Amino acid sequence: MTPILCQDIRRAPDWTDASDQVKLTYDGRFLRRRVLTTTGGLSFLVDLAQTASLDHGDAFVLCDGRVVEVVAADEDLLEVTGSDLPRIAWHIGNRHSPCQIEVDRLVIQRDHVMVKMLAQIGAETREITRPFRPEGGAYGHGRTHGHDHSHAHHAPQDHDHTHA
Repeated sequence: MTPILCQDIRRAPDWTDASDQVKLTYDGRFLRRRVLTTTGGLSFLVDLAQTASLDHGDAFVLCDGRVVEVVAADEDLLEVTGSDLPRIAWHIGNRHSPCQIEVDRLVIQRDHVMVKMLAQIGAETREITRPFRPEGGAYGHGRTHGHDHSHAHHAPQDHDHTHA
């Protein structure tokens, strides 16, 4: 049986009357083409023109007109606390890690390397399981993307740096 096609999404709150829900992790909410199954058992093929980052409360609009709500699924996370949360948040951001910022804590994806780094700067971590809803990109809807600092990202300079 061929799944129903979905080529359209709607952002919260620009939709009404969802007929079903699909639970997706943070990483699962970043997609272009994938077969998904709703909590009610309906399979549908997402085939978007470009990759999209969906948030809890957004929706897929199926080709037959039905609306499927996106729900942030529980996932394994780290709760981060400490006496200097702005400084801790800076270190997390400096590593380009998605971060959910709350008044008295930060929430990040579980990562043993981050646990060690955070301990070194005086932060406390605790493993939790809950939906992950990190801050979006600086220009509105979207997400940040980690990248590797272990190699140069710039073209080599082709001018002389010698001094007389």
